[in-house]
Amino acid sequence: MSNDERNKESAESSRHGRLFRWLDRRADIDKLMKESLNEPVPGGARLAYVFGSGLLFIFISQIITGICLALYYVPSAETAHTSVAYITKQVAAGAFLRSLHSYGSSAMIIVLVLHFLQTFLYGSYKGRRELLWLSGATLSLFVLGMGFTGYLLPWDQKAYFATAVGTNIVGEIPMIGNWLTRLLRGGDTIGTLTLSRFYVAHVFLIPAMIFLFIAAHIFLFRKAGAAGPMNEDPVEPKMPAEYFYPKQVIMDMAFSLLLMAGLGFLAYFHPEGLGPIANPADTHFLPRPEWYYLPMFEWLKFWEGPKVVFAVIVVPGLLAAGFFLMPFLDRGLERRPWRRPIPVLAVAIVMVGIVYLGMRSEMDDRDDPTTAAQLALQAQQEKAYSAAPFEPYIESPGGTGPAVLPSGPVNPLVAQGRGIFQEHGCSGCHGDVGLGGVVGPNLTGITTKFPEAQLVDLLHHPNAQMRAGNMPSVDISADQMKALLAYLAVIGTPMANVQASFGNTATAPSAGARAQAAGVAESAPTAPGAPAAPAASAAAAAGAQVFLEHGCIGCHGPNGSGGRAPALAPLIASLSDSQLQALVLHPNAKMTKGGMPPFFGSPDQLSELVAYLRTLKAPAQNSAQLASQSASLAPMQSSVQYPDMGTATGTSTGATTGKAAPAAQEAQAMVVASGQEVAMPGRQYFQDLGCVACHGPSGQGTKFAPSLIGVSAKFPGDKLPYLLHHMTPKMRAAGMPQITLPEAQFNQLVDYVRSLKPVTATMQMTAAQAGGGAANARLSSAVGGSAGGASVTGAAVGGRTSVAQKPVWQPSQLSPLALDGRRVFQQNRCETCHGVDGLNGTVAAPPLAGTASLLPADSLESLLRHHTTRMQRGGMPLTNMNATDMKALVTFIRAMPATSGGQ
Repeated sequence: MSNDERNKESAESSRHGRLFRWLDRRADIDKLMKESLNEPVPGGARLAYVFGSGLLFIFISQIITGICLALYYVPSAETAHTSVAYITKQVAAGAFLRSLHSYGSSAMIIVLVLHFLQTFLYGSYKGRRELLWLSGATLSLFVLGMGFTGYLLPWDQKAYFATAVGTNIVGEIPMIGNWLTRLLRGGDTIGTLTLSRFYVAHVFLIPAMIFLFIAAHIFLFRKAGAAGPMNEDPVEPKMPAEYFYPKQVIMDMAFSLLLMAGLGFLAYFHPEGLGPIANPADTHFLPRPEWYYLPMFEWLKFWEGPKVVFAVIVVPGLLAAGFFLMPFLDRGLERRPWRRPIPVLAVAIVMVGIVYLGMRSEMDDRDDPTTAAQLALQAQQEKAYSAAPFEPYIESPGGTGPAVLPSGPVNPLVAQGRGIFQEHGCSGCHGDVGLGGVVGPNLTGITTKFPEAQLVDLLHHPNAQMRAGNMPSVDISADQMKALLAYLAVIGTPMANVQASFGNTATAPSAGARAQAAGVAESAPTAPGAPAAPAASAAAAAGAQVFLEHGCIGCHGPNGSGGRAPALAPLIASLSDSQLQALVLHPNAKMTKGGMPPFFGSPDQLSELVAYLRTLKAPAQNSAQLASQSASLAPMQSSVQYPDMGTATGTSTGATTGKAAPAAQEAQAMVVASGQEVAMPGRQYFQDLGCVACHGPSGQGTKFAPSLIGVSAKFPGDKLPYLLHHMTPKMRAAGMPQITLPEAQFNQLVDYVRSLKPVTATMQMTAAQAGGGAANARLSSAVGGSAGGASVTGAAVGGRTSVAQKPVWQPSQLSPLALDGRRVFQQNRCETCHGVDGLNGTVAAPPLAGTASLLPADSLESLLRHHTTRMQRGGMPLTNMNATDMKALVTFIRAMPATSGGQ
């Protein structure tokens, strides 16, 4: 080296030295470095000591990657999933960063367990290190809390349902469980408030506590000093010490680099997936928590009923107490594990049990074919969504939610495909637009999951799993299949929201359906003296609404043409109306096994339903199919003697004179479900408390809550008031609020619920035989008051009057605020489920007139912002709108008539 080079290097070193001395004089850096690195380690550096530094490194990595992800994340139920999809699919290295963050959380748990085992086996908690152990134990709980709160943030199916299971477990804690669940969720259900709370806890609260306890842990560690090897004295070390720097620092850095390389390899070659957006209505999804929570998940399977408290509180509480109190329970100075058999054996049993439960959970899933198939399907859906192109979130012009209308010209092939989708009853299982329902899964990305030829073959020849779900073969022409595939390809995108085109569908609408669309339904052949055809069409039209409201279309398909359940026309052709009514009220064993519930409704609704069923036409089938389907009713026909209730199209068996009127009045007084208004104070409380929104205006039940008709027979005496005061976990999970009425008012509410009596065959016969005079009087009264807001069409069918009420509601009569709420209602596509202007409802959701319209404004707004579990399962999307729009929407709903068209 020349003199010039030596002089240049000396000058450079002098400049660096001057800079360091300048900083050292002002910040005392040299002293700080010596204090940090000159920590004496008895017995010298060991590889066993690297786990604590590895934990610190992973935590810093999680903080850095978390900050990068937070730059794009939006903690809202409407946009969280889209923002994560944007990070994964659009942001440069976004998938790598997200995967690094996700794998880092698992790595942190693994290293934490290794650090605990090393500390325990070395006895490093002995010798005045109790506070050091307690601070580390508290840190381990915060690490688990970070994993739990971060799991929900992607807002996909897996995240949503796993969090639902976790928060439900918290609800099992006696006395405070319900309060803790509401605190975590921000209400009765998982929604935007839950996501916001988990986000704040994951990003701010828990990391702040971790930083605080890390500082305390390091301080206490430096105060107590390193414990050294397991044969060292924990109080007064005897072995020669070696400074932490440089040997232990090099080992810790090598371990951290190894962790970084492993996480980077996994993140690059096996990126973390993202499933479809959370759909609370998907009742088939099987939730599974992250792997480190699987042992607890499996553990709870062994306990039911009151014993769950033992599984959730007692056993975990004892284990947590033993974990925290370890230094106080094992107080001897002996550190070698073979000299501490009891503590070591106890920890070994717990660790083996945890590993066994985790493996048992995996084996149970593999051994059950149904569960394994569903989990495989979920994995395929996650893979398909991850591979699908990014779909941005588009806010509507009014700012009240995502725009759902397609941008650009409508593809006629897609419109025709949607028509085929609906005409063949696919919407009954897979939801109105294919986003999943109570029976069928979400079809988003189905065309990317299967090649076209394989998908067509599956539709023509469903596999075993599809047949187990009652999926029929789709027998349509090649052109129609092409249109159906075009629609399946756009499900989950704005392009799917097109008006269905039924012009070229595989099966033309039945004659009854065409007549009903024209306002005149066909009627079955009538006996001599039967009413004219227009009368029968009024009953059939009302029956079509009953068919929709009771969800019959979901299984039997549009116009009863068949879907998950067979077509109705060939099944009922050989039955009289009285037999058909009895069968609907009391399904036989085969029908019950297929999921057919008993009919709960008024005698009028039952007769109207039968009148509608008589208008249905059988689809083209061969004789063998007809014989097979008709055989399903044979056991019922042969074993049950049906009372003669008359037919919907026959003449009355009772006189329509004043002598018959008292019998009719008695029957109607017994049957509250018939639509009769009950003048009881409890009915007002039933409405004011919002019970009508879930249980229906007359307690007949809706998709969101069961029928209350006849509940007094199931809970006689004091059992009903006790149940209302002490709700079951199932009632609480469904969103049932606590009833806090004074005793007198509470008793009146109970009396009203007890008054809801079920419909019986004898009562129907009595009402049918003696109901003519009373029905005519009721019709005359209704017609006389129709100018006040209801258009009433009456027809004497079977000696009684069928009344189909449709609210007359002119938008011009609404206030300006209600009109603005109507715009919000339409803009958010509420009509898709609740029907035009929310008056009559659809198969997807009940009418709002006569139910939600009866709620107080504050209760209705609370229900719209915090959905019950039933509303979520029914597919009710999260309501994300400003206060002005919400006020307008509430005003619009409350302006609806007090009676829906479906009542």
